[in-house]
Amino acid sequence: MSVSIRLSRGGAKKRPYYKIVVSNSRAPRDGKYLEQVGTYNPLLAKDDENRVRLVEDRVRYWLGVGAQPTDRVARLLDKAGIKERAATNNPNKGEPGQKAKDRAEEKAEKLREAEEAAKAAAEAPVEEAVAEEAPVEEAPAAEATEEQAEG
Repeated sequence: MSVSIRLSRGGAKKRPYYKIVVSNSRAPRDGKYLEQVGTYNPLLAKDDENRVRLVEDRVRYWLGVGAQPTDRVARLLDKAGIKERAATNNPNKGEPGQKAKDRAEEKAEKLREAEEAAKAAAEAPVEEAVAEEAPVEEAPAAEATEEQAEG
């Protein structure tokens, strides 16, 4: 029989309160357990002494006979200084999902297209303005040549 140290939920709806219990790993979460070795109240402040209460000698006994704590209980035991827990590293935790990446890529593409369109629109009026100004400059030059011819 594999034994685990885990949380058993109690309390009202949206008001959780947990017992830290030693139970058969195949037993239901809130079902039969071998022994209660502490409590955990997540609603209390993190620095409150009543947030986590453990019976240290019983926890050490169960760890000594091979009971495996769940991840959350291992965190609580590490904080209490009962059992050292190796830090975990999940480098992909903050990475967005595939759909979010696709949306960001589409948004970047639309932004690039809008910048190119704005750039093209900014260049087009300059060319038209140059084309409009050029005949105006040629007309006075033509008048000047006529005056030179007369004079």
